[in-house]
Amino acid sequence: AAMAHGHGPGRCRCCGEEAAERGAAWGLYLRIDRQRLQCLNERREGSGATVFRPWEERGDRSQFVESDDDEELLFNIPFTGSVKLKGVIVMGEEDGTHPAEMRLFRNIPHMSFDDTAKEPEQTFSLSRDPLGELEYPTKIARFSNVYHLSMHFPKNFGAETTKIFYIGLKGEWTEAHRHEVTICNYEASANPADHKLEQITPQTHFIS
Repeated sequence: AAMAHGHGPGRCRCCGEEAAERGAAWGLYLRIDRQRLQCLNERREGSGATVFRPWEERGDRSQFVESDDDEELLFNIPFTGSVKLKGVIVMGEEDGTHPAEMRLFRNIPHMSFDDTAKEPEQTFSLSRDPLGELEYPTKIARFSNVYHLSMHFPKNFGAETTKIFYIGLKGEWTEAHRHEVTICNYEASANPADHKLEQITPQTHFIS
């Protein structure tokens, strides 16, 4: 089997590990709250969600999102915790449908196209990337506590519609601190103290 494979098992394993490591780095798609993920101006409903998938599957050309009325696309991406976003890959066609600009906004849930008039946290001029090889590093200080990411693609390289095959998100994820839980614990631990106070109060009156 090793003969037919072309290179020895040692080298093969090494390639595999490198790819696995690279793939794991782009694992933030697993931390997207897909129930609440939105893509505005997508031609086919639900197609926007398909571009967030494993790095190894970025070459799957059957899954893509295409814009509808014009070339703009807007993704609202809620995460299941807090994310430190470090890099983005945007993969399209080698033609005019490839997005030419990307604007990132943080923590503005349910953004609409009207909201894109706001100043983004960071803007990128994109190059055509049909193989998903170009990584755009973010200003990490601005993206260190992201629970919601909006990605606005305002224009492409001249076509009527924009097509995106894959969006990779690289970074770190931490679990959200659930405030309800903290409050319950706090109340539970505060109750005994309340009772103690009630018991002490009458005695105090009695003394004074």
